[in-house]
Amino acid sequence: MKTNYEVRYSSHPADAKRYDTAQLREHYLMENVMVEDEVNMVYSMFDRIIAGGAVPVNETLELEPIDVLRAEYFTERREVGIINVGGPGVVVAGDKSYDMEFKEALYLGRGNRKIYFKSKDSKNPARFYFNSATAHTAYPDKLVTKKDAVVMEMGSLEGSNHRFINRMLVKEVLPTCQLQMGMTELQPGSVWNTMPAHTHDRRMEVYFYFEIAPDQAVCHFMGEPKETRHIWMKGEQAVISPQWSIHSACATSNYTFIWGMCGENLDYNDMDGCATTELR
Repeated sequence: MKTNYEVRYSSHPADAKRYDTAQLREHYLMENVMVEDEVNMVYSMFDRIIAGGAVPVNETLELEPIDVLRAEYFTERREVGIINVGGPGVVVAGDKSYDMEFKEALYLGRGNRKIYFKSKDSKNPARFYFNSATAHTAYPDKLVTKKDAVVMEMGSLEGSNHRFINRMLVKEVLPTCQLQMGMTELQPGSVWNTMPAHTHDRRMEVYFYFEIAPDQAVCHFMGEPKETRHIWMKGEQAVISPQWSIHSACATSNYTFIWGMCGENLDYNDMDGCATTELR
């Protein structure tokens, strides 16, 4: 088993607007999230979120406490949200085991126990995407399916943004300390997400894009509303969105993405809107 991690430092918007393409990708893009028989993650200084992936194919993978945590267990002072974007899998947390199907989510609260990822079929392995935030108390673990989610149908085919927002690990479904996660599914013929754009200074966010064909791509938009930038992305890659940044995208086909937030509050609707005509 192999665990890889990077530490990414926070950046000021005045600095970020001077980044070239390579620097934007270095600071915000997570290119290698899903690698067979590895756990890969990034520890971001933006609200100390961790985002990563685990793909158990030939062996069971452990969610190990990386050095920067200075912890005996990964969840010693943290909560974790996991969404399976692959074949049937199992997450073991201490003495409990959770079967996870495609697009099902699991919340693991703060607590001292080891966590393992397994696949039920090595030919169709599970692909576990996870986010983690610091936690001040312990809330119960819970498996969440799309049937449990708060589902919002948004946009239209005429606007190229017909989508379903599945709010899965949110306060309306279960208690968490600060982590929120969900999944937005764009319908065929629609390519825009989160437009009109917004920011929320109270929370940062990470987007993980998947269900993208190998010959297609996503153009992710970021930056201050009047100083925007873009990053071209492939499937199964993630991007860090600072509190001061918009987070939107347009792609060459429809796609699905997982959003994860942490920070000051748990109010999903706490957003500062940006008029499309005022973006620069």
